Amino acid sequence: MQVEQTALPGVVLIQPRIFGDDRGHFCETWHTSRYAEAGIPGPFVQDNVSLSQKGVLRGLHFQRAPNAQGKLVSALRGRIFDVAVDIRPDSPTFRQWVGVYLDGVSRHQLYVPAGYAHGFVAMEDDTLVQYKCTALYSPQDEGSVIWNDPALGIEWPVAAPLLSGKDAVAPRLGGQAP
Repeated sequence: MQVEQTALPGVVLIQPRIFGDDRGHFCETWHTSRYAEAGIPGPFVQDNVSLSQKGVLRGLHFQRAPNAQGKLVSALRGRIFDVAVDIRPDSPTFRQWVGVYLDGVSRHQLYVPAGYAHGFVAMEDDTLVQYKCTALYSPQDEGSVIWNDPALGIEWPVAAPLLSGKDAVAPRLGGQAP
């Protein structure tokens, strides 16, 4: 696998090796010691899968301490524009973001550590996304930031995404801690 550090500390793009032939392909999506060497901690305690139609934007979501989550995100089918935003107010990269395309062909993964908000937009119909989490879902610790917060300036590849009711009314991050 190849590992690429992004512009944000701890946010890592992983390019796993794919072994293919005329029958299909094989790809290792998690190996504790190899990923730990790449700076991706475990353990992962919850796996989630979402199915989205083209234009659906999910996020920007996070969980507060003590249940802050790191996420290892993969597109199993289709294509997404995946975004991580640093929401740690004492960080030198506070309010900065990175975005990468993930798809079911390349099998690239993005690791988003705790302390970051995460979101993605589906670029194709029937996009299937899996993410492994380092903490269990905790409703009392969940938070969100509005997808188009002008203080963040995220360059989403869609102008009018399809949002859940909850995501449509998420607050701005602005200059304050979540």
